[in-house]
Amino acid sequence: MPESLWLLIFVISLALIFDFTNGWHDTANAIATVVGTRTLSPAKAIAMASLLNLAGAFFSTEVAKTIGSEIVDPAGVTLIVLVAALLSVIIWNVVTVLMGLPTSSSHALLGSLVGAALAYKGIGVLQLNGIIMILVALVCSPLLGGLVSYTLMKLVNRFFANSVPSKVKKGFQPLQILSSAFMAFSHGASDAQKAMGIITMALVAGGYQEGNHVQTWVVVSAGVAMALGTAMGGRKVIHTIGSRLSRLETPQGFAAETSAAILLSTVAKIGIPVSTTHTITGSIIGVGVAERIRSVRWSVANKIIYAWIFTLPGTALMGFTLYYILHVFE
Repeated sequence: MPESLWLLIFVISLALIFDFTNGWHDTANAIATVVGTRTLSPAKAIAMASLLNLAGAFFSTEVAKTIGSEIVDPAGVTLIVLVAALLSVIIWNVVTVLMGLPTSSSHALLGSLVGAALAYKGIGVLQLNGIIMILVALVCSPLLGGLVSYTLMKLVNRFFANSVPSKVKKGFQPLQILSSAFMAFSHGASDAQKAMGIITMALVAGGYQEGNHVQTWVVVSAGVAMALGTAMGGRKVIHTIGSRLSRLETPQGFAAETSAAILLSTVAKIGIPVSTTHTITGSIIGVGVAERIRSVRWSVANKIIYAWIFTLPGTALMGFTLYYILHVFE
């Protein structure tokens, strides 16, 4: 086979590995609250999330088109640029999941792509309007998640104000399972598309495709890779989000998951890539504040926020450095 085809296959393999680590890293986004409230065991919750992640991958390809064409010009980068970016984001995902930090794979991918592209050809290859749109969405998603979950939690509290708390908790168990399933589906719908976008970009950059149409085999392979990663279960991150960030009962878990899932599925259909990690974390903080501001463990929240702040510059620097190391293979 031609050397360029081997390189394309390598890039596609790295994109699917990234998708796998994304699923592994972000298992907590879908099931942390349902595990934290002991509504489902970790094993059952992970199995449910894996299947619904796969189903969600077929929901839309609009985010993939955005990733594939509105961060960097796919015709202006090379496959080596994508290799450097993917290695950067994979390393970041693996390190942070082992540390138990719920950082954003979306932030990591954006930073890695921008850093590698800057090292290759400078700012001219960046799609600045698309990057600004994505950054605004990444910043707004946890705020909106928190606002919606805060409002929903207040409504739940008002509606059940005169009910016996133990009966309310028990009554919300099936609802929380449904909301967790909805969240898992929305996670697949949003995050599986990121690998689809990279693979599509690689096909364009390698000269094997014109335009940003996402082929069926790309959708299937990305969905399967993410589902397999989710099945691995990032248990440290699950513990951080589901138990350490805020004390949750079934009504709070339902409110957080439902709010985040509605937001994620909406933006996935529109085509705006946002962070599922940021969104569910913001939603959990929102329900915590709705209950009592002291119920949020702000020391844990601060560590998460610091990790978010360092993700973009950290992955951009790593992508930039890796391209300089790998550019000899151009």
